[in-house]
Amino acid sequence: MSKYDGLRDHLRTRAGEVTYSLEEVADLVPGGLPPSAYRYPAWWSNGDRTHPHSRSWEDAGYAAYPDLALRRVRFVPAPPTAR
Repeated sequence: MSKYDGLRDHLRTRAGEVTYSLEEVADLVPGGLPPSAYRYPAWWSNGDRTHPHSRSWEDAGYAAYPDLALRRVRFVPAPPTAR
């Protein structure tokens, strides 16, 4: 079990591309997001199965694209080969 399971489960209920503020994403994660999620685009890297946060959106079938200046992240359905 991962603290990011709520994010994964939420994304699984969505269809197509969705955009959330970082605060909305933080509300889905017990204890919120770590400071690095607000500072470093690399935190939102796709394809890194060693990190539970990136596994959460990948397991839901998404890739993450942050815009830290606007404090939001866009989740886009990932092609099956990228999962």
